Amino acid sequence: MLVASIVGTRPDALKMAPVILELARHPERVRQVVISTGQHREMLQQVLDVFHIVPDHNLDVMLPGQTLAQITSRVLERLDPLLAELRPDVLLAQGDTTTTFVAGLAAFYRQIPVGHVEAGLRTDNRYDPFPEEINRRLTASLADFHFAPTERAAANLKREGIPPERIFEVGNTVIDALLEVAARPYGFEDAELDARTSGPGRVLLVTAHRRENWGEPLRRICHSVRDLVRNFPDLQAVFQMHKNPAVRDLIQAELGAEARVLLVEPQEYVPWINLMKRSTLVLTDSGGIQEEAPALGKPVLVMRETTERPEGIAAGTAKLVGTDPVLIAREAARLLTDTAAYEAMARAVNPYGDGQSAARIWAILAEHLAEPGTAASPSG
Repeated sequence: MLVASIVGTRPDALKMAPVILELARHPERVRQVVISTGQHREMLQQVLDVFHIVPDHNLDVMLPGQTLAQITSRVLERLDPLLAELRPDVLLAQGDTTTTFVAGLAAFYRQIPVGHVEAGLRTDNRYDPFPEEINRRLTASLADFHFAPTERAAANLKREGIPPERIFEVGNTVIDALLEVAARPYGFEDAELDARTSGPGRVLLVTAHRRENWGEPLRRICHSVRDLVRNFPDLQAVFQMHKNPAVRDLIQAELGAEARVLLVEPQEYVPWINLMKRSTLVLTDSGGIQEEAPALGKPVLVMRETTERPEGIAAGTAKLVGTDPVLIAREAARLLTDTAAYEAMARAVNPYGDGQSAARIWAILAEHLAEPGTAASPSG
């Protein structure tokens, strides 16, 4: 069989890498083509390099300051002729990016079955997160194989009318990737970062970049970080800044003068995992980090009003705090002062996977696409 896997952003590559590597272990049964849209060129390449993945095709769609409409039209225009040429038995795409949605649409136009990795995540608010919530909903309407990471995600799909025989609960492939990388020996090349995170004090790791947090919400997040380091003399904050000027300029203006706040560029995947390993507590508005940090025993405060990953909230590995600086500071302070509260979150069982998700996805594909030409017909 011929399987095409598509990636466009860093999260795409990170969560598809275990699947791509698993498929590569079965050359006698599957041929594989890896397609990159280049939606996020530099950050995407960092992850591909970590896992030694070289795309067979690069659509090179990235433009400075590109709009969502430009990304959508360029991916569709450049992917369509490639799919017409390749005619894969299935196209695999991950998550909720514009690349994922458009890849599903392009495959549908060519009547090529679609496998959606990390299917079924929902906030039930079409504008939060934006545009990810609609991307994943639209992808679900196009997909033939729905690889749900959790029982709740599978239930979401069933509630929306997806046939149960097309839904497969497999865990999240991000845990496969994380556990493999976390087991590697590592030392930071950045001397200042190494010094600030290896001392006797505690480390507060922060990321904030989502569109709904741009402007005043991000300013409130910065104020909460400032208050925390001023109130806890042993606390060192490391704030990873997104490359978008709308994000980084505000962070630099608000926190650039704080002595115990280190502002760092987006880290490559391996140092990022090791930053999480060294951290005490994580503040984030990222989706993936809500899954990753608990696998390393790190409590997560989610600086969003909603999350499409409620399993972590229910399991106690994460807590939703929004962008109110008083609430963020209060909940962080509780974890930094109450050992029992901290241990309850740190030791809670991560609901997102056991590191075997990619193997399950391969087994499902092998069963349903046993021979070339026998792929399940696209759903109506």
